[in-house]
Amino acid sequence: MRVVATNSLVPGAVLAKTIYNENGRALLQQGVAFTPRMIDRLRSFDITYVYIEDGRTSDIIVDSPLAEKTRMKAIHSIKQSFSNIHHSVVSEHRYVLEETGNELQEVVRSLIKELRNNGEVISLLSDVFTHDDYIFTHSLNVTMYALALGKELHLTPPKMEALGLGAILHDVGKMNVPREILFKPGKLTVDEFRRIQTHTDDGFKILRQSPNIPLLAAHCAYQHHERLDGSGYPRGIRSDDIHLFGKILGIVDVFDAVTSNRVYREAMLPHEGLEILYSGSGSLFDQHMVEAFRHCIAVYPNGVSVQLDDGREAIVVKQNPYLCDRPVIREIKRDGTRGRDIDLSKELNIMIANCHLTSVS
Repeated sequence: MRVVATNSLVPGAVLAKTIYNENGRALLQQGVAFTPRMIDRLRSFDITYVYIEDGRTSDIIVDSPLAEKTRMKAIHSIKQSFSNIHHSVVSEHRYVLEETGNELQEVVRSLIKELRNNGEVISLLSDVFTHDDYIFTHSLNVTMYALALGKELHLTPPKMEALGLGAILHDVGKMNVPREILFKPGKLTVDEFRRIQTHTDDGFKILRQSPNIPLLAAHCAYQHHERLDGSGYPRGIRSDDIHLFGKILGIVDVFDAVTSNRVYREAMLPHEGLEILYSGSGSLFDQHMVEAFRHCIAVYPNGVSVQLDDGREAIVVKQNPYLCDRPVIREIKRDGTRGRDIDLSKELNIMIANCHLTSVS
């Protein structure tokens, strides 16, 4: 299978990977041939890409880092927990906070277990599904990236659990931000942006009230927008004053934000998101952590089309661990037929010049 952008889909293409909504219901089943109406529907759902069948790439495997059952359970728990936390603060029912903390700790443990059993680098590009509210999906994605980076940094099991809980809840303060501001498609006014910025303070105040949620997790909500040079918020603290978890969350939060669809822009590809992190490496983000994060993710995910520096087209076949920007690729000849597989970790004279989701003829 290979991945193509929905805006380059043509009728008759066959879906190779089922598309789900956030409740786990299949919207389009694997094996269906696209009609113009189906393609329009996908675009209306803001689905950026899909996986399609292609005889030249039928052996390419695209796996999610999470089992579908685990993903759906996690999103449901996050959605319910955010609602419970918001209402418990309003009604001052502290026991709800305690129950929510226990439930989310179990979710984090299940995510850590799946991550431990998954030997591949992380590619959330493989998870094609629609969602009604990006906050919950974003929270899960950020948690997976944070745990992957924590694993790469050799954090202890207790620290991994605390980091995972903080990552899941890092945006809980956004429950206090009016939805018309949070999901505004146009440019925010100065006052609207300041209102969104309050979610870090609000999240910290909410989470520190729960005895079942570690203070470190509350600091993830507080510090995930702080930057090394002091240009972040809410306090504008610098470098060593930012906790390890705050630095991790700052990196993975930005990466998922730019590689996910938003109401005001389309998603970037992973290599583009990584470029943004590298552009701020040492000034905004910890350089060592950015480098470690590069080892955790599929810079060029399986099934995407790439253009080589000599003009040839190819499709990514599989990943090379710890050389995530040097995958195994399959050449597509000028006549559209399948060429040879090239391991870029061995053929160092060949470079990827561009990555795209357009159809390879």
